[in-house]
Amino acid sequence: MSNKALEEQLAQLKQQNSKLKKINDALMQRVEDSGENQYAPYTAFEHSVHLAEQVREKTHTLNETLAKLERSNHALKQANAQANLFKQRFVDAIESITEAFVLLDSKGRIILQNSNFANFWDNSGLPVKKGANLKDLKELAKTRGLIRRASPGDAFASPVYQLADERWFQLNEHRTSEGGWVMLYTDITAVKTAESARYERGMAQKSLLLQNLIDNLSQGVVLISNQNKIEVWNRRFSQISSLSSNLLQLTPSTDNMQKLTELDLAPKLNTNNDYYIQTLTDGTVLEIRDHRLNNGKIIKTYSDITARHRYAESLIKSESWLRLITDNVPAMIAYVGKDLKYQFTNQVYVDWYGWPQGALNGLELEQNRVQSEFIKLKPYVDRALNGESVIFEIKEKNKDNELSYLLKSYVPNRDAKGDVQGFFVLIRDVTERRKNALALQKAHDELEIRVQERTFQLQGLNNKLQTEVEDRRQAQTNLQKAKSEAEFANSSKTKFLAAVSHDLLQPLNAAQLFTSSLMDSPLEGKTKKLLHSVCNSLDDLENLICTLVDISKLDAGVVKADKSSFKLSELLDNLVSEYQHVSGQFQVELRHVRSDVIVHSDSVLLVRILRNFLSNAFRYTDNGKVLLGCRRKGNHVLIEVWDNGTGIAKGQIQEIFKEFKRLSSSHTAFRNGLGLGLAIVDKISKVLEHPIMVDSTLGKGSVFSVKVPLGKISNLSHASDQYNYNLDTTLLTNSKIWLIDNDASICAGMSQLLERWGCVVITAASLHHLEQQVSVTSDKADILIVDYHLDDDVNGLSLAKEINASRSEPLPIMMITANYSKELKNEVKESGILLLNKPVKPMKLKTSMLYLLK
Repeated sequence: MSNKALEEQLAQLKQQNSKLKKINDALMQRVEDSGENQYAPYTAFEHSVHLAEQVREKTHTLNETLAKLERSNHALKQANAQANLFKQRFVDAIESITEAFVLLDSKGRIILQNSNFANFWDNSGLPVKKGANLKDLKELAKTRGLIRRASPGDAFASPVYQLADERWFQLNEHRTSEGGWVMLYTDITAVKTAESARYERGMAQKSLLLQNLIDNLSQGVVLISNQNKIEVWNRRFSQISSLSSNLLQLTPSTDNMQKLTELDLAPKLNTNNDYYIQTLTDGTVLEIRDHRLNNGKIIKTYSDITARHRYAESLIKSESWLRLITDNVPAMIAYVGKDLKYQFTNQVYVDWYGWPQGALNGLELEQNRVQSEFIKLKPYVDRALNGESVIFEIKEKNKDNELSYLLKSYVPNRDAKGDVQGFFVLIRDVTERRKNALALQKAHDELEIRVQERTFQLQGLNNKLQTEVEDRRQAQTNLQKAKSEAEFANSSKTKFLAAVSHDLLQPLNAAQLFTSSLMDSPLEGKTKKLLHSVCNSLDDLENLICTLVDISKLDAGVVKADKSSFKLSELLDNLVSEYQHVSGQFQVELRHVRSDVIVHSDSVLLVRILRNFLSNAFRYTDNGKVLLGCRRKGNHVLIEVWDNGTGIAKGQIQEIFKEFKRLSSSHTAFRNGLGLGLAIVDKISKVLEHPIMVDSTLGKGSVFSVKVPLGKISNLSHASDQYNYNLDTTLLTNSKIWLIDNDASICAGMSQLLERWGCVVITAASLHHLEQQVSVTSDKADILIVDYHLDDDVNGLSLAKEINASRSEPLPIMMITANYSKELKNEVKESGILLLNKPVKPMKLKTSMLYLLK
């Protein structure tokens, strides 16, 4: 029962008690005043006793009720005290919350709020108080511009508000059991500021990476806006257009820039071609492409196709010469593919059959014949496609429907694998010869009668044959001239490939340095496997480039032998140690018989031959054995490599020394390459004048040997290109290395690799750049590493000498270069500098550095 009900019941009982007392007093007075009836007093007394008993019962009930009311009041006071204490604790709790707190009823009116919520609306001028409707306050705040931006939120994110004073708040809402709301406003200004700063840094980094990417493109790239303004460009575009970066940074219009450059900057809006060609005054040929973006901007790319354009012109000229030669040869010449379609015909061929020039190209052989003629030719065609050279005589009708006798030759054309791709057709009209033969036969039958006539006919035939011989000689002269031009073009190609080897090996060296650094890092299994694949691909690329460059240098005649006397055991021991590391990979057992003889040769070129012998033995031997040894033969020694591999057929031994020739007799998984290895061996042996010998039995194995002359002890060279010592890698820890290379990627790759070995590395692009970081005359350093080709025509050899000349204690110097010239090698050797060629292997770099540190 509630306190209010108890109080009402108490008041009612008090009122009833008062009435009973008044009744009791009135009755007692009447008894006292009445004397008429003698029993009346007793009756009144009895009545009063009964009434007093009722009053006593009522009073007892009233007292119990009052006691209960007092206990209820005491409990109510305790409950009120606890409620007030809980309310105060609740107020203190929400006041201690760092977020803005507000409690709303079911109609959205404010019931309770903390000071942070009040501060949230400071200086807003809005009536934020108890009973105010929060929704109306928000609308009013948006109208007055106090809330600048609001995101509604979703199932995964709460609503976010940005105020006019640049503060950000995140709203968290919870429904109460009475239908109201509990709301927390969290100040996330610092988070938003940090997020914006991180986003701006990320965008700046991406912009820098994008600019570096397009700056390293070989194409010129420029972005033109809708208003024909130049917005973005790369370094190659600036070089091609001859426009400086300062001028381009002004965001000029293409109309103004067109006056300063001959490069075509105008967008081609209505062209149907995806590219067009422009030739500059200096002879540069550019391929220009326009790429229109969805926002209306245009990306123009400029590709230098000068070499390709000249090569195409050269091909057209060569084709013209070939056409001129074949069209003037008296024989009919054609080429038919294995699909029996014409691919080439000379003028004599089409004239004889009465077709216009080029009309037979793409036409099937059967379509140029009547059915009966093709049936006669079909057996010979099948034999030619099976790889057999066929010569036969047949009767056919020419364009004038005249029957003639033709002598035909079908010569099959094979690809590098020996598969027939088609056949050449050579035809001579021997009608006159047949007629002459018939005439001779008839003259023989009537010899005594027509001897003069036969002599005349023979003389005429002889004159025709002489004319034909002269025509053949003239054709041979033209073919020889064409061959000379082809050899000249090949020589130019060879010199060009040898010249660009430095530019090819620079980025390859940087890539290998980066991958070597990654190989030392702890990586996941899948990532490690991918990195191994990248390393193997880079090694294959290096071998490919070096092989092509070696072939080019050998063909160009720039490789000369630098012979000296040296101990053969040093060369063979190092070679065996190198191949012992990979013998397990090839599942081959390598054995070696030492020899202490002294030979006279070029150790670098000789080891190239022996490496090729060993590599081939490993590739073509499955789970077998390979033996490296020597055999004395007079004043020479035979260095031999034996294997029990697949072997080579006798008829194919000479074939293996041809370029791009690989035998298909082995199915091992380690066979790769272009088939140039033994071709290089053959060329190097001619440079060294060391004969190469091969003896092989198919299915049993092979022996490859090179014959090297013996040397003299008096001419023994004391220098050694190989450094054999234990790898005490602790010497590298905290060693100070100065590196000078004008290629930023190589500096970065070398820095990462050397720092993983514990070195302290300082990189520079020039001497001036190094002097800005250290004092080259007094600061301590352990090794100076320089590249040979530096910017501004500075070479690393002169720079290294200049640095050591300025120091009281010279630095050990290592030169790393892609220049393989003999002159540089001799000059570096005379200067006492250690020379390594790019791309340099990490292990060779480490051993060389340890050699210098020791």
